[in-house]
Amino acid sequence: MADSPPPIATVKSAMRTLDILEYVVAHGRPLVAQEIAGALLIPVSSLSYLLTTLVERGYLVREGRRYLAGPRLERLHARAPGFSLAERAAPLVRALRVQLNETASFFVRREWECEAVVTETSDHALRYAVQTGRRVPLHGFAAGKALLSALPEDELERYFAETERVRFTPTTICSEAGLRAEIFAIRQTGFAHTREEHTPGIHGVARLAMVDDEPIGAFSFAIPIVRYDEASEAKAAALLQRITDLIAAS
Repeated sequence: MADSPPPIATVKSAMRTLDILEYVVAHGRPLVAQEIAGALLIPVSSLSYLLTTLVERGYLVREGRRYLAGPRLERLHARAPGFSLAERAAPLVRALRVQLNETASFFVRREWECEAVVTETSDHALRYAVQTGRRVPLHGFAAGKALLSALPEDELERYFAETERVRFTPTTICSEAGLRAEIFAIRQTGFAHTREEHTPGIHGVARLAMVDDEPIGAFSFAIPIVRYDEASEAKAAALLQRITDLIAAS
């Protein structure tokens, strides 16, 4: 008789997180941390970290010393339209950041600008931070170039006619001819790049996200050039392609 397969290993912190949520929801009243720790046999030090994370993410609400179910738990029951595009992109951006440990973001187009609606900053001491909600010209960011590449010719004509493209650094590509060459390359390869074009020392790489053949935004990495080499370029490209392929398939 064949041996039974070993039990599937579980991640302790994940199990504890689910236990906390189930315990709080089941009781239907505010609970203090000590009560949760005692009931679930979780060390207070570990529980404090988990509770803080759950509050930050909106799954629990803290009122004084007590915790109760947060509004985000209810959102889990909502249909897809109940979630904003940023909320749906957020876990994907976090996954990108964790896999490469470089600043990852999701941008959307706002007329002739792009806006980071989700961003996760690298843990490295040397890193680039993207400000959520700030709008920047399309030509200055890799995600902006990716979004430009999705425009039909009539909109591209209007873009070049209506914009004055700022030179952020000596390497910023501002001319129509230069940007058209970039757009052609993006359409051929699927990837957009900025090479210290917005911020000295930072290389940006991005890929367009499509749903039903319509662009919804672009995912990107911002990588200091001291860490940008063939290996990091290949890994960044593979991660961006994997995420955007999953979105397109779903």
